[in-house]
Amino acid sequence: MTKKTEQTEFSETQNMKEEITPETEAQATQTDETVVTENAETAAEQEIYTLTAEEFAAAKAHIESLQKEKDETVALLQRIQADFDNFRRRNASIRLDSYEEGKRDTVKELLPALDSLERALDSIPAEGAIWREGIVLVQRQMMGALKKLGLEEIESDCKFDPTRHEAVMREKAEGKESGEIVVVLQKGYRMGDKIIRHCMVKVAE
Repeated sequence: MTKKTEQTEFSETQNMKEEITPETEAQATQTDETVVTENAETAAEQEIYTLTAEEFAAAKAHIESLQKEKDETVALLQRIQADFDNFRRRNASIRLDSYEEGKRDTVKELLPALDSLERALDSIPAEGAIWREGIVLVQRQMMGALKKLGLEEIESDCKFDPTRHEAVMREKAEGKESGEIVVVLQKGYRMGDKIIRHCMVKVAE
């Protein structure tokens, strides 16, 4: 090989090195990745499996079983939610009933004290006006507090009603028809539609 030929080959090698740029390398890498992706897709297409009738039936049965299990689970959760909602409403109702019953029991225990104040007023002589004023004030305050809890006096200016009144005596009374209330022996009270204490009365025959 002559010196001139060697120089020519060296020059061509230098030119080839100069022609390989980063852009050229990126293009080459992208081309390689595309080829790999296409090969993978081809391999995936080639791996498609055809089920036999028995395998298809088994797969279908398995899917139906899973669907049934899911539906049963959803139904169970819905029942649990409904039961919890019912329990919450029932518990709220019981709590309210217990609160109202507690109020009624408390008020009922205070009624004898209210009766005593009324009897005290009836027994005070005329000269004890100062005492009367004090007791009236206490009675008014106590009755106001009880009314805030829902206490109401049962009407007695009417005919006898066994649902509200308790007849302890019967007698003839002028100007009164049979069954009319003649005298109230003890006041009766109610809270809402609940009778706390029946009104004890004397009824005309």
